Amino acid sequence: MSDLLDHALRTARHAASAAAAIIDGYYKGNYRAEIKPDSTPVTQADIEAEDVIRTILQKEFPDHAIYGEEHGWKRQDSEFLWLVDPLDGTKSFVRRNPVFSTQIALMHRGELVLGVSSASQFGQTAWARRGKGAFLARGNGEGEALCVAATAQLSDAAISTGNIKSLARGPRWNAFGELLTHANRARGYGDFLHYHLLAQGSLDVVIESDVNILDIAALAVIVREAGGIFTDLSGVELSLATTSVLATAPALHGAVKAQLEGWNHA
Repeated sequence: MSDLLDHALRTARHAASAAAAIIDGYYKGNYRAEIKPDSTPVTQADIEAEDVIRTILQKEFPDHAIYGEEHGWKRQDSEFLWLVDPLDGTKSFVRRNPVFSTQIALMHRGELVLGVSSASQFGQTAWARRGKGAFLARGNGEGEALCVAATAQLSDAAISTGNIKSLARGPRWNAFGELLTHANRARGYGDFLHYHLLAQGSLDVVIESDVNILDIAALAVIVREAGGIFTDLSGVELSLATTSVLATAPALHGAVKAQLEGWNHA
């Protein structure tokens, strides 16, 4: 299994690099954008990037299942499942905002085992494999080991939020507001960026409520291998049905979760 996962990680990094070449080409030029049934945009870059990722993954692992943002499922009868979001942050992409990324993760029997998060226009690629640590490379540099902060008190914590519309509509909103008053500072970096910052120790808490597993699977492996805790807002393990995130430095997870749940039980 170890050799297979090493090979899978190398392949995922190669696939992410190939996708970046396509995405960067369109980002600097012209492309066609359409609106999908869920009212989100999709571009040629999304579709062609997923095509090249699938081609690379299927060549090396023809028996593995793939679930991608643009093309859905390829087989569902394998214990290995690749999760692919070729261009996470398409809304940013179409507005010439460089905060977008390619996300590739691998699940084995429902457990996330590796992830690659490539943000080409931002000049960062992060990756991790279960039990082997997390790393981040800037530009063409070598990967540097990632480690979350040792922050232990909420009063010292920096919190970042993103995609919180459903949180604003739900019963936790007041508790969330109270949580922010106890934190040291609050920001909204969003998408891949606040997870990279969390994994490198520059943030302490990330909260999101409108995500899907393709957005966060790779990032979860990276944060966990950097020493952080990554669950949904209720503290539940991630699954294909996950729609929210509570990712933190280890000493803060329980306190933040309790704060958010406190409103429900008040």
